[in-house]
Amino acid sequence: MFSSSAFLIGYRYWRARKANAFASFITLFAVSGIFLGVAALIVVSSVMNGLEGQLKTRILGAVPQVVVEKNDGFADWRQTADQLQATLPGIVGVSPSTGTQAMLQSSSNISAVQLSGILPEVESTLASRTTTVYSPAFDSLISGEYRIILGVQLASELDVAVGDTIRVLSGEGVVFSPLGPVPSQRKFVVSGLFQMGSQVDAQLAFIHYDDARRLMRKAPDKVDALRLYLDDPFKAEAIGKAVPQILAGKGEALKVHDWRDSYGHLFGAVKMEKNMTSLMLSLIVAVAAFNIVSALVMMVVDKTTDVAVLMTQGLTRSAVMGIFVTQGSLNALLGLVLGLIAGLLLALNLNPLLSSLGIAVLGAGQPLPVIIAAEQLWLIVTGTVVITLLATLYPALRASRVEPASALRYE
Repeated sequence: MFSSSAFLIGYRYWRARKANAFASFITLFAVSGIFLGVAALIVVSSVMNGLEGQLKTRILGAVPQVVVEKNDGFADWRQTADQLQATLPGIVGVSPSTGTQAMLQSSSNISAVQLSGILPEVESTLASRTTTVYSPAFDSLISGEYRIILGVQLASELDVAVGDTIRVLSGEGVVFSPLGPVPSQRKFVVSGLFQMGSQVDAQLAFIHYDDARRLMRKAPDKVDALRLYLDDPFKAEAIGKAVPQILAGKGEALKVHDWRDSYGHLFGAVKMEKNMTSLMLSLIVAVAAFNIVSALVMMVVDKTTDVAVLMTQGLTRSAVMGIFVTQGSLNALLGLVLGLIAGLLLALNLNPLLSSLGIAVLGAGQPLPVIIAAEQLWLIVTGTVVITLLATLYPALRASRVEPASALRYE
C-alpha cells in the first residue's frame, strides 16, 4: 500500500492548493481539532498527574502506608524489618507503629483525631531516605515527657500554640468503675506543628511510641504493629499481599491493611476524574478524525478522474489507497506535532502564564503542580495516530474502487 510512488503522489496532493475551498476549510478544521485536542490532553493530564502526586506526598507521606499487626507481638521487630526489606525491594523502611482514635480537649474546644505513636529516631532516619515520607520535627518528642505534635488546622480549631497544654482522651485503655467506663486520659504539651496542605492537618496528631502505649495502658516495650514505608505508596496492595507469605509460620496470623482503607476513595475519585477528563478531551481528536474523513471523501470525488488515469497507467488499487492514506495521515501528523509542541510548552510554562494573567487556580501563592509523564505522552501520540489512520481507510478504500472505464467515459 505504501509504495514510494503512492507516497509521493499523496504528498503532492497534500501540498497542492485545493480547488475546492470548502474541502480546504474542512482540512484546516481537522488539523486544528487534532492540534487543540492533543495540546489540551497534554496540559490537563500533566496537571492531573501533579495533583495526584501532590496528594500522594501530602497525605500518604504522613499516614501509615502499610501496617502489619500481630496479636502476640513481634519478638524482635528489627529482625522482622530486615527480613521484609531484604525480600521486598519496594520497602524502604520499617518502624514500630501504634495508634488509636482519640479526643483532644483544650480550654476552648474539643476535636477527634487519629493519634499515632512513633519512634522519632526511626521516623527521622526513614524520612531522609525517601520523598514520600513526611517528618514534622519529630525530635521534639521525648519518651516520658508527654509531648504532642499537631497539624496547623487542628491547632487552630483547638486554639492552641506550641507550649500550650491539652488533654488527650484515648479510645483504648478504658477502665470500668462503679460510675461507668472511664477513658484513659493524660495531659500533653504541644511541642510542634506541621502543615501538609491537606485534610491530614486536621485529622492526625503524633506522640512518642512509649507515651502512646502508656496512654492505651499497654506495655511500652512491646511491638504488635509495624508500619512499612514504600518507595511508591501505590504498591501497597501488592506488598500487603506478599507480607503474610514472607512472615508465614511466625506465631499468630497477621493482619495487614494499608492507606486505601482510609483514603482509597479520595484517590479513586481523582483517578476517575482524570480518566473522564481525558475521555472527553479525546472526543476532540475523534471529531477531528471525522473531519479528515469528510475532507478525504471530497478529495476522492475531486480526484476521481486523476485516479482513473493513474490506474490505466498501471497503478494498483492498494497504491491508490496508499495515496489517500498518506494525504490524511500527513494532516493528522501536522496537527499532532503542533499539538505536542504547544502542549509541552504550555505545561512547562503554565504557572508563569497563569501568574502573568493574574489567575490563581489553587489560591494566592499556590502554583499548579505539573508532572509530565512520558508514558502518557506516548499513549496520546499512539492513540491519535491510530484513530486518524483508521479514519483514512474508508475514503482510501472508496478511491481504490474507482472503475477507470466509468470515470473516463465522458472525458
